Amino acid sequence: MHEQYPRPQLVRPEWLDLCGEWRFAFDDADAGCGAGWATAQEPFDRTITVPYPYESELSGIGDPSPRPVAWYRRDVELATPGPGQRVLLHFGAVDHTAQVWVNGVHVGGHSGGHTPFSFDVTDALVDGPTQLVVVRAEDHADDVTQPRGKQDWLDEPHGIFYKRTTGIWQPVWAEVVPDLHVVELHWTPDVPGAVVACEVALSRRPDRPVRLRVRLCLGDEELAEHTVRIRDAHSRFAMSIPAARHDMHHGRLLWSPERPTLIEADVEVLDEGGAAFDRVGSYFGFRSTGVRDGRFLLNGQPMFLRLALEQGYWPQSHLAAPDATRCAGKPN
Repeated sequence: MHEQYPRPQLVRPEWLDLCGEWRFAFDDADAGCGAGWATAQEPFDRTITVPYPYESELSGIGDPSPRPVAWYRRDVELATPGPGQRVLLHFGAVDHTAQVWVNGVHVGGHSGGHTPFSFDVTDALVDGPTQLVVVRAEDHADDVTQPRGKQDWLDEPHGIFYKRTTGIWQPVWAEVVPDLHVVELHWTPDVPGAVVACEVALSRRPDRPVRLRVRLCLGDEELAEHTVRIRDAHSRFAMSIPAARHDMHHGRLLWSPERPTLIEADVEVLDEGGAAFDRVGSYFGFRSTGVRDGRFLLNGQPMFLRLALEQGYWPQSHLAAPDATRCAGKPN
C-alpha cells in the first residue's frame, strides 16, 4: 500500500488508495472480452498484489513466462459522489495497453506502458458503497513495434536486457473532485527575475470566470500570494517572489544538490463568494540552469557533472519500486 499520494506535484488530501490485493487471471486465448470477464467472477482464480507486475516476486504470482493478456478485478468501497462532484480513477502506468470497466461499463482505454492516465467513472457508478473495477492488460513480448525499453522479449533475460514488466505496475487510486477542477500544474522558475511562472489547466472552460489563488511558502514562511481571474481552461501567469530579489536570500531559497530546497505551493479555485471548491498542493525547486564556455551552470555557477545511470529496476519487483520510499516521493 502507498502511504504517499502517488502524484506529488498535484496532491489532494482526500483520496482512496487502490493498491493491494486484486483478483487476477491470465487470458492466453484472449477470450475474456467475448466471454464477459468484465463482469464475471469465476475466471479470476488468483490473487495479485498491485502495483507489482505478475512476473515479479512481490506480486505474489512470480510467473516469468510471456502471457499476452491478463485481467484484474477488485470490489472497491466507493460511494457515489454528491451534486457537482465527479469520481476520477487514476492509473500510474499499465504495460502496455489497458482497457478498464467499472460495473461492467467500459470507461476507457489507454496505450503506452510508461504513461499515467485517468478516467472519469462517475456515470458508471451504481447506488451503494461497492463498485466493481476490472482491468484488461495486453502486452506482446514478440511485437517489435511496441516500445519496451530494456524489457527482454525472450523467456530469460540476456545481454543488457531485464525481465519483463506486464500489466499494472504503478499505483492505482481514486478521488472525488468538483466538476471544475485542476488537472495540471507546471512551474517555470526565473531566478534573475525573482519570479516563477505558473501554468494551470482546468478540467474544462468555466461557465463564468473563476479566481485562482496561489500561495507559496518555505516552511512556515509565506513567500508570496497571488490571485488571478480565469476565463479559460488553460492559463499562465507570473508570480513575484520578493525575497528572491536580494542575492543574500538565495542561499536559503535556491535548489541545489547540496541543499535541495523545495518551495511549497497551495493552489485554490475560488467561487464568486471567495470560497475554495478545489484545492491542491504542489511544489517546485527555485533554480536556474545554463551553459557558458562549455560548462554547465546551476544558479549561475559552474558545476562539474559526474553522473550515474539509475536503471529503475529491482530484482524482486522489476520496474515497480519495492516500496513507496523508493517510488514517487519528492524528486529533486
